Amino acid sequence: MRIRMKLKMEVQCTYILGLPWQRTLSESLFISSSTFRNCNHILVKQVVIFFCLGVCFRIKPCDFDYLKIIGKGSFGKVLLARHRETTNYYAVKVLQKKMILKKKEQKHIMAERSVLMKNIKHPFLVGLHYSFQTTDKLYFVLDYVNGGELFYHLQRERIFLEPRARFYAAEIASALGYLHSLHIVYRDLKPENILLDSQGHIVLTDFGLCKEGLEPNGTTSTFCGTPEYLAPEVLQKQAYDRTVDWWCLGSVLYEMLYGLPPFYSRNTAEMYNNILHKAPVLKPNVSNSGRELLEGLLQKERSERLGAKDDFVSLFSFRSVQTSRAQKMVLEQNSGSVGCTAGPNYPTQPFQTKHVPSVEVLQDLKHLYTGSGAAAGDVWCEVPDVGESHQETMEF
Repeated sequence: MRIRMKLKMEVQCTYILGLPWQRTLSESLFISSSTFRNCNHILVKQVVIFFCLGVCFRIKPCDFDYLKIIGKGSFGKVLLARHRETTNYYAVKVLQKKMILKKKEQKHIMAERSVLMKNIKHPFLVGLHYSFQTTDKLYFVLDYVNGGELFYHLQRERIFLEPRARFYAAEIASALGYLHSLHIVYRDLKPENILLDSQGHIVLTDFGLCKEGLEPNGTTSTFCGTPEYLAPEVLQKQAYDRTVDWWCLGSVLYEMLYGLPPFYSRNTAEMYNNILHKAPVLKPNVSNSGRELLEGLLQKERSERLGAKDDFVSLFSFRSVQTSRAQKMVLEQNSGSVGCTAGPNYPTQPFQTKHVPSVEVLQDLKHLYTGSGAAAGDVWCEVPDVGESHQETMEF
């Protein structure tokens, strides 16, 4: 009796919302009305009704207060926004459809949304909360990460001390390893795509150049990336695999330690020649293990590159990435305000830091990598909340 009453209450709720429940619910799940009407499984009907209630409460642009512009790009802007009901802060990426069409970038935009829609919950990857559209714009509602780009901090300080660079490299490696476990190759790692959160941890963003569905031994051949960080095999327009990400990590780590990408030149042709034929110059201000790591990541032959065999696991067996409890990098924080990655605490002053805040995480980073472990999936895979508009198909 209680079960019947519960179902009756659910159905009445849909009528209050003005929904012809059998037709609407069946259409939402692409099943026939007769199939739904004849379904005797109480739990199935409740799930279907629950799903439909979520569809009704679609997020719209007017649900947010837009406070300031925090970024600009070729296709639109990134706005700091506050949700009117929850008062949480988000970074809202607003893209102009006509600009996307003009530059024929539909595939890249949809690739980014596809990766974000996998509901990635890794701590070092930016998260998508909602995605929706109007007739002329696309909206991605993302975590608000208030520490600024790694590029900004690197430009201001020129180089990082080795412990700090090692800390960032370990977190970046964890994020890349997680993406690889989902058969995703990132392909555009650079300081501009690495953000710092309010506690000094890195957050990867911008998944527009990601390649999905690439098996561990699979290859692809699309020429893409940022010139300073292109791997030799990409430049030569050869087939390449996920080890391009480890090359990019080596280039970013080199830049953090030495101030410039390893093969940089203002002359693009000369820079490409350096990438293909010259060895990186490793000055002695970096430890032996640090130089060995750079040599391993910047191997021109991808089959010999560090990460080619065991991917992320091979990097974490390396001495320069490991830290023990006794070697914890406890670096003083010289920051302004403290905010929340996507929460209600909006910082009133710009984030400033010369050092990474106190951390104890490096030795524990390895378990963040999902690999083939069943437990890791339980940690990172979460179901979107009802009301999120991920299910809407975006159209240009």
